[in-house]
Amino acid sequence: MTKASELKRSDVLSVNGNLFVVRQIDVQSPSARGAATLYRVRASAVGGGQKYEERFKGDEEVTTVALTRHAVQLSYIDGDEYVFMDNEDFTQYPIKRDDIEDELAFITESTQGLLVLRVEDQVIGLELPAVVELDILETTPAMKAASASARTKPATLSTGLVVQVPEYIEPGERVRVNTAERRFMSRA
Repeated sequence: MTKASELKRSDVLSVNGNLFVVRQIDVQSPSARGAATLYRVRASAVGGGQKYEERFKGDEEVTTVALTRHAVQLSYIDGDEYVFMDNEDFTQYPIKRDDIEDELAFITESTQGLLVLRVEDQVIGLELPAVVELDILETTPAMKAASASARTKPATLSTGLVVQVPEYIEPGERVRVNTAERRFMSRA
């Protein structure tokens, strides 16, 4: 059992005998005195299928399932499946594209710090590192008469993700991107 205020993305909830992976948590803090903070949890069923959405008060107990995490790296892509290899025992973990759609914007063959999440023997998803390094494929050229204010421009990264970068960044540079906020952090 876990308090709703302690839930985080990729936790696994057990609801009526079904397992759901937490995909999003929205926090709603009421302005009235004495009102409890609400946590709106959106989750999807392990293995695909149905969705689950519920609101909990911060001190409410939620049934969670123990996860095991294994360090992996992308091995190869086979049609609609991405196969990840365990860094320690070389076990292969196939994961369907639909199950990791949100994470694909940050995954390349050289991405370090990926963790596969398992409940018993079932793979339920991936956990990304907090920061990844990606190459810039395309961005508009910098203006010569740049202003004193910090202006940004869109840049397309090697995975297809588009983020706002400072005006001085050029194509071909390697940048660090925050995976939780999907934003530029610094040059790599």
